[in-house]
Amino acid sequence: MKHVVIVGGGFAGLNAAKKLGSRRDVRVTLVDRQNYHLFQPLLYQVAMAGLSPADIATPIRSVLARCRNISVLQGSVEGVDLQALAVSADFGRLEFDYLLLCCGSMPSYFGHGDWEEHAPSLKTIPQATEIRRRLLSAYEAAERTDDPETRRKLLTFVVIGGGPTGVELAGAIGEMSRFTLARDFRNIDTRLTRVILIESGPRILSMFSEQQAARAARDLEKLGVQVWPNTLATEIDEHGVQAGPERIASSTVLWAAGVRGVEVADLIGRPGQQPERAQTDRESGVVTDRGGRAEPDPIGRLTLDRGGRVVVDEDLSIPGHPNVFVAGDQACFTHQTGAPLPGTAPVAIQQGRFVARTICRDLAGKPREAFRFVDRGQMATIGRSRAVAEIGGLRFFGWFAWVAWLVVHVYFLVGFKNRLLVVLHWAWSYVTFRRGARLIVEREWRFGGREDKTVPAADETRTEGKE
Repeated sequence: MKHVVIVGGGFAGLNAAKKLGSRRDVRVTLVDRQNYHLFQPLLYQVAMAGLSPADIATPIRSVLARCRNISVLQGSVEGVDLQALAVSADFGRLEFDYLLLCCGSMPSYFGHGDWEEHAPSLKTIPQATEIRRRLLSAYEAAERTDDPETRRKLLTFVVIGGGPTGVELAGAIGEMSRFTLARDFRNIDTRLTRVILIESGPRILSMFSEQQAARAARDLEKLGVQVWPNTLATEIDEHGVQAGPERIASSTVLWAAGVRGVEVADLIGRPGQQPERAQTDRESGVVTDRGGRAEPDPIGRLTLDRGGRVVVDEDLSIPGHPNVFVAGDQACFTHQTGAPLPGTAPVAIQQGRFVARTICRDLAGKPREAFRFVDRGQMATIGRSRAVAEIGGLRFFGWFAWVAWLVVHVYFLVGFKNRLLVVLHWAWSYVTFRRGARLIVEREWRFGGREDKTVPAADETRTEGKE
């Protein structure tokens, strides 16, 4: 029985595992740092208090519970030995016959790692809840202060990166400030919130047509969002952003610019040296070019592109290692169009299923095929009844595009319960203009020395109640 190890429980890993789940001649081990599958396309809704984390996350074990040939292990991969065909993790060593690496991507601050503290990105649930905390806390602080300059700084929000994530974040902030929060505060007018979307390129949503991008920019402006194209963020600190010649005073800055492959790809076949390469992204608000060419690994095992992704063959395997595959955001696949496929959920889903089919063809003695991505279109939502969509040769916007966006995202959610809850939350928000997850969750969970001695302990309270 062949042993398949899958590293990463995202779209690629989960779909590959489900495809192999009915095989009797294959044993699968899926390893992930978290015990849940996260539906990242809706993560911004958690950050903007539209949904709760549990609405878009599903335990991996429950998804694969019926697949008796699959084991799920929570842990972190520390290295891959291609010669010994083994994976080293923090819980031990796993030998494999086939390996699929699909650990997703991580934010890239283009050499400015210190910016992360002041401008969180949006890739994980903790980051989403932290963004929600900063956003709502800014309004609470503005409600308490009487200083106009301080209030203006608190009510100024900067989003860096004009891709789909940045557009969705900026639009959600604008919508929330004008509809959801307008009735909740007494000392401030939340409709005066200033939202600035910074994009280094000539326009936002560069992957869409110019007409659709212009339509999205107009919809953002209707929500009070200022779009600043051709603007580079050169400095970010606790006081705001230096955007070109302009200094923006802001207490809340969000990063939706660059991403790169997760570092586990750099651990293949070597002790930890990482080649220096360019880090650029078409959604970026900052561009740092260090050459821009794909560079071979020092040991000659792999080639990484300028975004840290592994350059793969036509069947998604690593050159020279047909039993090791890379898929999703970690893979740089250029064989179809000459340009790398985007790091989106549809690409990862199709690649995960393809790898599973390729393994099945190997076991059946059939020749391998080349991966071909079927592009079913792209969408981006700006706010309530506002979206842009391109499906095939069709381009549409407004309410119809927004409904299509809703249907597609509900369809791809994992689990009937999550689909039902998301539909109910959206329906309630649409009718009432309210958001139900506006909870400020503090990062400090310890009581430490902060106990209030005037409050009786829980046991004392119960004793007094009995008396």
